Amino acid sequence: MRLIIAEKPSQAQKLAAPYPSKKRKDEIEISPCPRFPEGAIVVWAVGHLCELQEPSHYRPEWKSWKYEALPIVPERFDYRISKGKSKPFYAIKKWLHDRSITDVIIASDAEREGEAIVRLILRLAGNKKPLARLWISSLTEQAVDRGFSQLLPGEQTIPYYHEAMSRACADWLVGMNASRAYTTLLKTIGIEDVFSLGRVQTPTLALIVNREREIKQFVPEPYFEVEATLAKGRGTFKAKYTFGKTTKLKTREEADAVVKRASGTAIVKTIDKEEKIEQPPFWFSLSGLQAEAGKRFGFGAKKTLDIAQKLYTKGWISYPRTDSGFVTPDEATLFPQTKARLLKSDAYAGLRDLLTEDPSKNRRYVNAKKVSDHYAIIPTEACGDVTRLGGDEAKLYDLINRRFLAAFAPAAMLEKTTVDLIDGGDLYRAKGTVVVSPGYRQVVEMKSKDVELPAMMVGEELKEKKVEVLSKQTEPPKRYTEGALIMAMKVAGKQLDDEELIHIMKEVEGLGTEATRANIIDGLKKRGYVQLQKKELVPTDKGRLLIDVLGDSILASPVMTAKWEKRLHEIGQASASAAEFIEQAKKMSVHLVEEAKSRVEAANPEGYTIEAKRYGKKGTTRPKASFGICPNCGKGLVEHPKFIGCSGYREGCRFTVSKQVLGVGLVKDELKQMINGGQSNVHTFKKGDKTFNASLYLEKGTLRFEFK
Repeated sequence: MRLIIAEKPSQAQKLAAPYPSKKRKDEIEISPCPRFPEGAIVVWAVGHLCELQEPSHYRPEWKSWKYEALPIVPERFDYRISKGKSKPFYAIKKWLHDRSITDVIIASDAEREGEAIVRLILRLAGNKKPLARLWISSLTEQAVDRGFSQLLPGEQTIPYYHEAMSRACADWLVGMNASRAYTTLLKTIGIEDVFSLGRVQTPTLALIVNREREIKQFVPEPYFEVEATLAKGRGTFKAKYTFGKTTKLKTREEADAVVKRASGTAIVKTIDKEEKIEQPPFWFSLSGLQAEAGKRFGFGAKKTLDIAQKLYTKGWISYPRTDSGFVTPDEATLFPQTKARLLKSDAYAGLRDLLTEDPSKNRRYVNAKKVSDHYAIIPTEACGDVTRLGGDEAKLYDLINRRFLAAFAPAAMLEKTTVDLIDGGDLYRAKGTVVVSPGYRQVVEMKSKDVELPAMMVGEELKEKKVEVLSKQTEPPKRYTEGALIMAMKVAGKQLDDEELIHIMKEVEGLGTEATRANIIDGLKKRGYVQLQKKELVPTDKGRLLIDVLGDSILASPVMTAKWEKRLHEIGQASASAAEFIEQAKKMSVHLVEEAKSRVEAANPEGYTIEAKRYGKKGTTRPKASFGICPNCGKGLVEHPKFIGCSGYREGCRFTVSKQVLGVGLVKDELKQMINGGQSNVHTFKKGDKTFNASLYLEKGTLRFEFK
């Protein structure tokens, strides 16, 4: 009998769905069938069941946040069962050691983190049984059964595990050392707050802070344009005074002179018409979907990913954490089935006569060379009816469906017209577009912003109803929305001067990955580095201070991330050494700790208002944020007489941990352990007439007992 390990319960149900099965509390039993002649057991993790050990596991002096104890560089990296997740771990371990199990199928998400989730469980559980790998991009019954018929050898995907572990250990080293170094050193100059730094998080914050700096330093420059309103029949249209290739005049005097020369009529000199074919858009990668959903619906990046993940789990769309907008020829064979299923919905039935094209042979959509681990986000052949959904889920699903169906529609045909008119010696130019055939635009419900010009003839004289000066000024760059930041993270560093780094950034797609960018942005908000104001990301004083202190440190630049991501990719392809990479990360961590001292010594904290510095009445200092980071919002935790509470309580965060539980007092070290993901000591508690022994831990901010 085979053991199948899924990443989460919902995924496990989808994997068992094509076969006769019976669900129990901790597993699903697949009965003997053609695909599994001896049957199978499906078990599941709940995300990451295993995690890296805390620094104190290696050395006692690494428990407290002291600059003198740095750098934290373990000789090796150990793992532990994540707190509160021992039950699902032991449920899997029980079956791993069951004599009836012949081999194990890793069936988590087909990417490096999914690989790591299951292989860490196998490592800590001491598995010695043969491994195979299920590698699929869709959870439809057809895709699942096809995947089980084409299992990969376990050794083929183990490089993805090494890649994930290398990333996790390197990020742990940078995060632990840089965060503690800057937090403790900034404290010496009066900044009482917790500063979290990371390989991807910090250069992403730098993008936002640098953009804000550009906005603040921007000096608008005035310019002027002259616009004529011309009459044609019963209507009017507008044309702008043009010289060379521009319409912008530097001074008001120049513009007034043009208006003064206007005679009241203009003659049509030329009419240029150009037909333009506008192809349907490419299909969505995750970043493309996040950007479009942000633009259309105001969705945050994480919200878009969370909704897409739900749709994937339903089996309605393909795997969302993809960097490709293309599919393979194999997937293209399912297009007719998917299209037919979508058209059964009342939402799309009216498009039937418009969908006349066949994209299955079109390299604009089908190109195996542009698909790495996963193909584009498209509806599956088992897609459901959008009318069964509501709210935001329906909006996103409809967006994905219409983008997919647009490829079956003809291109839009546009006619672009440029009319040049002469008034004396002055040239006025009008531009317009006529949609000759809307084509795919009807599918994606694209609203036209095109200006249509009236019919005219060369030599025709038209009356100028009005000629006026438009006073304008150059505008600063715009702040990032979450969707815009996602796209900026993809191209970060591609303007570097170093040709080698430009090449690297092209290979690794900028900062972070499709799967991690949304969480990075969410983390910046939770840690109090940025705020969302009218859908725009604005850095706080805390965020600005950190980037200003870092200056030109490599930690605030995409350069380090570029080099690391390239090497991680090579590890995933089994062409680079994970051990050598970790050694480089250790050296980098030592450098960052040493560098922090000189950068903080040169820092000037004046002019920044850091929230954690003041508390209560004027002149009183805020209690020290000595208990780490709030698990709910990312702000610093502070000590009160009876409890530990979040410094962000005024913004609505109500996270607290009582110093006394059922009459048992907890000491500071225990509280710190609990807040940092550990457990308290074992205590004897009394509730009513009953007594019991247990340790305490926190799960999503809620106090839990682990009975002993």
